Parts: sequence; C-alpha cells; structure tokens
Amino acid sequence: MARQKDPAVRTQLLERAARMLREREPITLRSLVDGTGVSTMAVYTYFGGMDGVWRALRQEGFTRLAARFETLVVPDDPVEDLVAGVAAYVVNALEFPDLYRVMFDATVELEDVEAAESTLGYLVRAARRCRDAGRIAEDADPERLATEVWTVSHGIVSLVVSRVASRRTLASGVPLLTAVIVAAGDDPAVCRRSVKAGWVALRPPQGSTAMASTSTT
Repeated sequence: MARQKDPAVRTQLLERAARMLREREPITLRSLVDGTGVSTMAVYTYFGGMDGVWRALRQEGFTRLAARFETLVVPDDPVEDLVAGVAAYVVNALEFPDLYRVMFDATVELEDVEAAESTLGYLVRAARRCRDAGRIAEDADPERLATEVWTVSHGIVSLVVSRVASRRTLASGVPLLTAVIVAAGDDPAVCRRSVKAGWVALRPPQGSTAMASTSTT
C-alpha cells in the first residue's frame, strides 16, 4: 500500500529551496534534505527529482499570488480595484522575494502554465470594469491596460527586491500608475485619488517581515 503524501513535507522542501537560493547555497539532492528530517527519497516522492523541485518552486510563486488575489475585497471604484490588484502583486513579491525571482525564470518550466497566466486575469477583469464604468476610453484595451500597470509595478518591485533601489521607491507607484491610467482616458484628479486609495493596500499581512514604505509625500 502506497504511503500517503504529507503536504507539509512538500512545503518544507520548497521553502528550504527558496531559503537556500536567498543565501546562495548550492542546492543539490542531499543539501536540500539536510536537516529536514526526511531522506533524499522524499524529493523523488514529492517532485520526481530535482527538476521537479525547480518547476514546483516557480509554480509556487504564482500559486501564492493567486491566493492573495482571492483575499482581496473588491472596492466599488474600478480604478482602485485595478491598483489594489497590482499592489497585492508587489506585496507578494516583497513577502516571498526568493519565489518571486524564480517565478520569472523562463529556463524553468511551469507545472501549470494556465494557472500562472490566470493571475493576470484579475487585473484584466479590473481593467474591464474601468472601461465599463466609463473611467477609461471606450476603445481602450483592458488587457493592454492590465499589462501596462503590471509592467510598472513589476519594474518597481524588481528594483526593490534586488536591492538596486530602497523601499522608498515604492512610493513612485502612485504617479507612474496614475500616468498610465490617465493615458487610457481617466480624469487626472479623480484617477490620482483612486490610485492612492488602491496603492495604500500595499501593506504586508500582519506578522509579515515584508515592511514596505508607501509614503507619497
């Protein structure tokens, strides 16, 4: 009779791999399980080998991002909703910087490509709300707007996570995102208020070590 898999072991190995990445430790079959209390066989049982570890590690970043989107409360203001979505993306990167780096490593295959791509779907739906509510031009492309606000946020948080820029850089999200959404047709003054309201969601969960400065002054 096959032994039932313990999800906690899988998570433990993934988190250890992410931590080893952060500390620039060489990751091998033996070093991965060292000190975990499980044998090297666990890597094959849960991942099919080291290649599977890398695939699962990349997928885990998108899985956690999708879970964070699920916890968001959708505001009435569609622009605030759109910005809160990219703010959640940034918080996810700040809280799990090691997974964030692996998420966009195209040399590693994803376990579920559609699940990863669906995370952009939250932003597309919010952008479509913006168009339907008349906040952006009727001929504005929601997918393009979603991609543009994601690109801005990705650029900002990549600088912070890689320590090229300080966390004060996060405050630049308000003027940059405002410019992108105004270019799509929103009123500048109204847009800035909505963006500020959405960007304030850029706060780590209680107990998180991902402390972010979001001052816009």
